[in-house]
Amino acid sequence: MPAHNPAEGRLTAAHGTALYVGAVLGTGVIALPALAAEVAGPASLLAWLGLAVLSAPLAAAFAALGARHPDAGGVSTYARLAFGERAAAVAGWCFYFAIPPGAVAAALFGASYVSSALGGGTVTTAITAAGLMLTVTMVNAVGLRMTGRAQFLLFLLLLALLATAVLLSLPHTRAEHLRPFAPHGWTAVGPAAALLVFSFAGWEAVTHLAGEFRRPARDLARATGAAVVIVGVLYLAVAFAVVAVLGPAAADSDAPLGDLMALGLGGGARPLAALAAVLLTLGTMNAYYAGAAKLGAALGRDGVLPAWFAQGSTAGETPRRSLFFVSALAGLALLAVTVTDTGALPAVMLSSGSFVVVYAIGVAAAIRLLPRRSAGRAAAWAALAAVLLLLALSGLYLLWPLVVSCGALLSVRRYRRRRAREQNAAVTATAAGRQELGSVRPGI
Repeated sequence: MPAHNPAEGRLTAAHGTALYVGAVLGTGVIALPALAAEVAGPASLLAWLGLAVLSAPLAAAFAALGARHPDAGGVSTYARLAFGERAAAVAGWCFYFAIPPGAVAAALFGASYVSSALGGGTVTTAITAAGLMLTVTMVNAVGLRMTGRAQFLLFLLLLALLATAVLLSLPHTRAEHLRPFAPHGWTAVGPAAALLVFSFAGWEAVTHLAGEFRRPARDLARATGAAVVIVGVLYLAVAFAVVAVLGPAAADSDAPLGDLMALGLGGGARPLAALAAVLLTLGTMNAYYAGAAKLGAALGRDGVLPAWFAQGSTAGETPRRSLFFVSALAGLALLAVTVTDTGALPAVMLSSGSFVVVYAIGVAAAIRLLPRRSAGRAAAWAALAAVLLLLALSGLYLLWPLVVSCGALLSVRRYRRRRAREQNAAVTATAAGRQELGSVRPGI
């Protein structure tokens, strides 16, 4: 492992905290409290609390890996170091193909706020979602990037939206909205937790930037601890407000934060909530598409995806082929959701199932790579137990990452065969050249 040069790092613990919170707090928080309430009622608060607690060892394990192996490859790199290129391919593919359903869910979340403010129902939602996806695709295709300052401003906008919605709506809290606490039974908490994985995805994201920290061993741990607390408090506050203020109506709400703001500021707050939701969705989807496009190009370069995807893998280039492929898959997924009228829930679960598989690979790698009796390894064991539970709760939605994993393994097998043929051809050509040279020498 190459030594880390502190002089090369620019990020501090404060920067890391902001990056972590920004990576984990996404568009899920503007819609998932209502979806979770639909699945488990007020008992969905236990799912939020449980995931907030379980995310601590998961985040700690990834932080320990990032401090010990600071590399831009993130989970894929850890999987390769621990288990070889097959595991790295599975992690890369699961991450890559989690983006299309995740992007659809994010687009539908933002679009729901627009239809809530303007009316039009499903038609407005579908058109707005398609417009958001097309906008982000074109922005990335021409090589534009949102600056770090713009992303930070969107993060502040999210915090302002959450704080406004929660604080202004709390006077409308009703104790009767918490009864019955588990209207669908206690077993419904598990499926709600599997659904909410989408909101907690992102703890692995900062590992890609571990090498950019001034002191990774110290700063990553501090950033992780602060971010876990901040994210947990914010999620629990929003989920409580949705359940305790909206009551049974939360299960039918497409724009819960808009409903909360309308209670506090009046009906005129819905357009403001819709504008904020659209801006947040554009920022989140921009990160999805930009990251997925580069990942696909890198996988094509490394032979994990077909070589056609490799265009744009060099720093500074725009990976348009990978981008358009992801965008096309997302468009097909949006069409399927619209035609079947299933809503965002299946897309969320497909994406969450893929993320859980990536996390399982990541924490297993942590157990293998981190020193025995270290705090990071202990955290990895605790995280593995939590991730295995989430895998069990994901149920049939694991079929998507299972199919994707089979594709990854077949791709590795094909790449190895092609590489072996190329090596054999090179050896044969070298031997033929030597034989030809030997047959020429006597006549010289």
